[in-house]
Amino acid sequence: METIQLEADPVLSELEKMIIREAGSTVHYPKGQVIFAAGDISDRVLLIESGWVKIFRLSADGKRVTVGRMRSPGEMMALAETLLEVERTCFAGAISDVTMVVLRKTQFEELMAKHPFLGIKVSKLLAVRMREAEGIIHEMVCWQAPGRLALMLMKMGDRCGKETKNGIILDVQLTHEEIASMVGTSRQTVTSLLNTFKQEKSIAYEGRAIRIVDPDKLGKWVV
Repeated sequence: METIQLEADPVLSELEKMIIREAGSTVHYPKGQVIFAAGDISDRVLLIESGWVKIFRLSADGKRVTVGRMRSPGEMMALAETLLEVERTCFAGAISDVTMVVLRKTQFEELMAKHPFLGIKVSKLLAVRMREAEGIIHEMVCWQAPGRLALMLMKMGDRCGKETKNGIILDVQLTHEEIASMVGTSRQTVTSLLNTFKQEKSIAYEGRAIRIVDPDKLGKWVV
């Protein structure tokens, strides 16, 4: 089995978040709301205080296709296009209720000039996302749907899972349609594969939440 790297984006330190908060303004988005859309002017960057956000594009038939991975608390987003001063090519949607700090481009550039360590953090963040994009392309080309789904669950467990005596509970509840858009397959395939994982006792359901019971067994699908 190929070595699995569960690499999370670098999140801001408490000092870095405090600097952003003091310069920006706080906004709230309810679950399901679009935070920004393709074609919008890229004039602001965002710091996620709480909640989870997905980045997606629309296919020719209007289907949502997730690109990248979920953005999590402590992360900044909307960076690349804002710094490049180009129109947004993706949508951002709130997976849960979300609280964010919004900072205008000019304000953010002033902060990076005043605090160079913020510029270093942004460089690292964008570098990690470039590596992530390369990894996603490899997964889509080389792995079948079972491996992509298993890896996605493992990454979610690493980033937003809660350890319990009975396994790792994923703190974010996603519909099968949302999961399908993240791994590049159909909702029906996701439902079938999750049932397979459940039958082999690598995962279990706790209400609507998924619990990873046996990470080693789940990892055997990632080939």
